[in-house]
Amino acid sequence: MAAFFPKRFEPMSALSVQAPGDDSLTPDQINGVLDAFAAGYAFDGKRVLVIIPDSTRTAPIGTLFKGLHERLSGRTAALDVIIALGTHPAMSEEAINRRLEISADERAGKYGSVRVFNHTWDQPETLEEIGRIPAEQIHELSGGLFAAEVPVHINRIVENYDTLLVIGPVFPHEVVGFSGGNKYFFPGIGGAEILNFFHWLGAVVTNPMIIGNKWTPVRKVVDRAASFIRQDRLCLAAVVDDKRFAGLFAGTPESAWDEASDLSSQIHITYKERPFHTVLSCAPPMYDELWVAGKCMYKLEPVVADGGELIIYAPHLREVSEVHGKLIREIGYHCRDYFLKQWDRFKDFPRGVLAHSTHVHGIGSFDNGVETPRVRVTLATQIPEAECRQINLGYRDPASINPEDFANREDEGILYVPKAGERLFHLTQRPAWAGGA
Repeated sequence: MAAFFPKRFEPMSALSVQAPGDDSLTPDQINGVLDAFAAGYAFDGKRVLVIIPDSTRTAPIGTLFKGLHERLSGRTAALDVIIALGTHPAMSEEAINRRLEISADERAGKYGSVRVFNHTWDQPETLEEIGRIPAEQIHELSGGLFAAEVPVHINRIVENYDTLLVIGPVFPHEVVGFSGGNKYFFPGIGGAEILNFFHWLGAVVTNPMIIGNKWTPVRKVVDRAASFIRQDRLCLAAVVDDKRFAGLFAGTPESAWDEASDLSSQIHITYKERPFHTVLSCAPPMYDELWVAGKCMYKLEPVVADGGELIIYAPHLREVSEVHGKLIREIGYHCRDYFLKQWDRFKDFPRGVLAHSTHVHGIGSFDNGVETPRVRVTLATQIPEAECRQINLGYRDPASINPEDFANREDEGILYVPKAGERLFHLTQRPAWAGGA
């Protein structure tokens, strides 16, 4: 499955700006896109719902939100915000203010008319079904892997608005290929059925075959689900590299994402000539549970040598998952075939949780009741050793690790990544298991 489906549409032209070389966008460049965007679409009198990520994504959300508010406040009948949590925990008021980069006084004053909502994926009464993807379409979109009808639910709050406006970054992504665009609807503010379906679809294809590819089967399913939305859909897609604001793209979720993902593929993928037997993958503080810190594995799995070890180093991390921890402790972390070859045992578990399990564990095999991982995943966190063993992961005391001891040792087969999770690492010559020839 190294080759993926071609795109299904000719993308619309998006308002865009890219910083040259290693430069960052200037305020004038950002304002120019926002001015053109605000002037180019019919916002007057419309009820607008802005959809933004939670704090687990690096992005200049405050800059873009405040810039839009400056241009649209007074023109729109409403300008509100919803946090695209997917199945992440709800954000506190203080965390929301930090995400929007405003103070509590500004929230109550200058932005007092803006209502902010957390998505409630686990409250069925707050969701509505907007369509069903027929089984024959699922068969086509998934490349023949599945053929079941999939219901599509979205937060019913969207019925109160005329325009849904996504603001978010684009990075390589383990489930869909590249994040952003319509992914802010599904799973961002969607229901469990579509989330569980396409996360498991991505897991069956496997992370190395999905991540960093644009037109994946999962992207096709997400775009098809978004086509059921009756409101106007718009998007501001940002491409950021650590603190560098490299590009801003405005248009539809499809067109803005299309251009943004092209730039992301240029600046977010690092190529290495050979694999490493040891990788120290350091989770930034924004990854406060393994559910999101697993990205430190997803983005680096392709460059770990067979039989090697990847260490997720996160001394601040104490929790597997606030929302899904009980289920994860029940099933543990395993390779895809561990579940597929024992499907009767696991078929009733949420498939999104099973997908997360396989992504963190990585490629492996399960034959004659024996699971063999391609690489070992070790946690150096505050999660106790007994719990690490329970969930089928290795353990190291984080106090025993000095990250600087791993730096500048690539010639020895040791890779140190001080801020992991958003940059994808690939080998220049990919092995077959990672989508190579």
